[in-house]
This record gives sequence, C-alpha cells and structure tokens, in this order.
Amino acid sequence: MRVSLGALSKHLGGELVGDAQATVSRIGPLESADAQTICFLSNPRYQSQLPASAAGCVIVGPGLRDAAVARGAALICADPYLAYARLTQWWAAQTRGVPIPGIHPSAVVEPGAWIDPQASVGPIAFVGAGARIEAGAVVGAQAHVGVDAMVGQRTVLKPRVVLGDGCCIGARGIVHSGAVIGADGFGFAPAKDEQGGHWEKIEQLGAVVIGDDVEIGANTCIDRGALDDTVLEDGVKLDNLVQIGHNVRIGAHTAFAGCVGVAGSARIGRHCTAGGGAIILGHLEIVDHVHITAATVISRSIHKPGQYSGMFPFDDNASWEKNAATLRHLYTLRERLRALEKKT
Repeated sequence: MRVSLGALSKHLGGELVGDAQATVSRIGPLESADAQTICFLSNPRYQSQLPASAAGCVIVGPGLRDAAVARGAALICADPYLAYARLTQWWAAQTRGVPIPGIHPSAVVEPGAWIDPQASVGPIAFVGAGARIEAGAVVGAQAHVGVDAMVGQRTVLKPRVVLGDGCCIGARGIVHSGAVIGADGFGFAPAKDEQGGHWEKIEQLGAVVIGDDVEIGANTCIDRGALDDTVLEDGVKLDNLVQIGHNVRIGAHTAFAGCVGVAGSARIGRHCTAGGGAIILGHLEIVDHVHITAATVISRSIHKPGQYSGMFPFDDNASWEKNAATLRHLYTLRERLRALEKKT
C-alpha cells in the first residue's frame, strides 16, 4: 500500500512540512527506515538517530521540529506517540482483511442463540443457547461463546477464546487467542475426614462482566465470581498471561502488563497500572491512579495515589515479618542518625 503524506496529515492532524504528494508504503523504526518509510520520534534520547535516518517522513513533537525538518519531510504533532498509535490503527484497517459477515458451515450454533446478520462466526466455533452476538462482532475459529453469554458490537474474539456461560463483554473489545473468561474461581472449603482432610469445591455462581473498549491478552484468565460478578470496567487493558481472580473489580482504563496476578475480591481503582509480574493479594483495595512497578507484591491496601515498589527476599514468616517491619522504619532511623551526627 502506498499513501501520500498529505493524506496521512489530514487523518492525523498536525503540520506537514514537505511534499504532500510524496508517498510512503510502510511504518518502521528510524534506524532501518528507507525513503518509503514513515517513522516517529517521541523520546529525545533517540534524537541522535534522526540526522542519519533515510525515512521518507518522521512524526515528531514541536520540540524536535527544526531537527526533523533539517533532514527531510516531517509531520509535527502535539503528541507524536499518540499520533503513531492512531497511524497504526488506520494502517491496520487499510491492510488487514475484514471478516465476512455470516456463520461458517462448520460452526455450531445452539437453538435460542441470536447472531446479528453483520456478525461473523468462524470455523468450528461454538455459540451456546441464549447467547447474543452483536453487529460487527467476530467469533474466531474454534472460539467458544457459552450459554447466555454476550459479545458486544465490533468486539473480536480471536481463535480459541473461551467466553464462559453467562459472561459478557461490551463493544469494540479485543480478546486474544487462548484467553479464558469465566473459568471457575479458586474456591474450596477444607473438610475433615479419616484420611486427614480434603477440599470441598465451592461452586462459582457469578459471572464476568466486561465493559467497552477492553483488550485482553493471549492466555489471560479472568475467573467468574463466586456469588457476585467479576467486573472489568471500560477501557481496561490486560497483557498476556494475566490472572484475575474471582470477584475482582478493575476500574476504567487500568492497564496490567504480562504475568500480573490479582487474587480474589481485590478492588482496583481507575487509571492504575501494574508492571510485569506484579502481584496484588486478595481482598485489598487500591485507589485510582496507583502505579505498581514490575515484580512488586502488594500485601496491603493502598489509599493514596502514587507509584509503589517493593521486592524483599523470602524467609520463614516470623523472621520475614520482623525484618519487613524494621525495613519500613529504616529511612526514619537514618534521618534521626544524621541529625544526631550533626549535633556531635
């Protein structure tokens, strides 16, 4: 595909400096770009790559305008990273195939399911009784939409996604392959017996309710609630291999990187983030605008917005608790020691 810089400028906004009739045919990084490549530069750390780049056009912010124009065509945008994101969306829409509405002959659709004529159900997919598939939605090959489940308008379930019975996802969502929405939460009651005890299963009677514009990564698992529903509000973004336990509630526009784990009944606020491998223990509450760094373990509720970090070597529990309590006071002790040193 070839597209003119003028057309891209019209779509993205911003100021085009250069020939509006010039064309590009790919999006790529600065260091490997050629004259048919459009690139972006938002981090000044990589400004040194700009003069030598052969890119046909570079998207930059106002602060890098002069440097970008000195080497060739440039599109000046207030937020070049956001412009790049919107460019990739537009590019994908132009170059990727659009699913054809209809139900593949090999799909299984149970009686009582409702599928909009503009929806697409792929090969060997399953749609259970009472399920609802809205207009423009895509149920990929071998995907499973359970009994009484609902897929919102223009939401895409990639191949082999499972949306369990009674679970629903809103409009414009994306669920990547292998994700399981609505598996049973981890609920068992200990029972005594002559063999030393066993576990009795607690049936999980809730569902999963997911809002609009949510993206869920490959092989991520979101467990159904025990009694009430597990809830993901609008705009939540989950990376691959994320585990969300039963009865968790995640506020709007919160984003978790790969391998984050959230235990049951935790309450996460809006506009929060968690880096890869972070763990949030169950029954905790985290307010809006909390940012958790990678591999941090959150073991108590957070009531104040901000960034939080913490990794500590494991030990036997009694020793660990004593050392952790001491560590929390270490900064205060240091300041007291400095004050005493100044007096002497």
